[in-house]
Amino acid sequence: MAMAYNNMQQQYQQYQQNSIMTASPEELTLMLYNGAIKFMNLGKHHIENKEIEKTNEALKKAQAIIMELNNTLDMNYEISNNLRSIYTFILDKLIDANIRKDASILDEALPLIEEIRDTWKEAMKEARKIKYGAL
Repeated sequence: MAMAYNNMQQQYQQYQQNSIMTASPEELTLMLYNGAIKFMNLGKHHIENKEIEKTNEALKKAQAIIMELNNTLDMNYEISNNLRSIYTFILDKLIDANIRKDASILDEALPLIEEIRDTWKEAMKEARKIKYGAL
C-alpha cells in the first residue's frame, strides 16, 4: 500500500514539474500568486496551532514569492510602481506576522494578494478572448 502511495506521489510531483515547465509566463505568475496565498494561509494555520517552526517555513516561502514578484516587475509601466508599493507592504506584514506570530497581521495582507491574483486571472481571460476571438 505504501509503495502505491509513493508511486502516486511521484507521478503527481512529475505532473506538477511538467506543469511548471510548460506554463506560459502569465500562468507562472498566476502560480506564484496562488503559492503566496497558499503559504500565507498555511502560516496562519500554523500560528493558530502554535507550530513555530512550520509558521516560519510557510511565511518565509510566502516572502520569497513576494520578493520574486517584486524583483520581476517591469518598471517601464506605471502600474509597476503601484504593485511595488503593495508588494513591499505585504512583505512587511509577512515579516511582522512571522516575528510576532500574530495571524491577524496576515489578515491585512491576504486580501491584497488575493485581489491582485483575481485581477490577474481576469486579465488572462480577457487576453485569451482577444488572442483567440470571443469564444
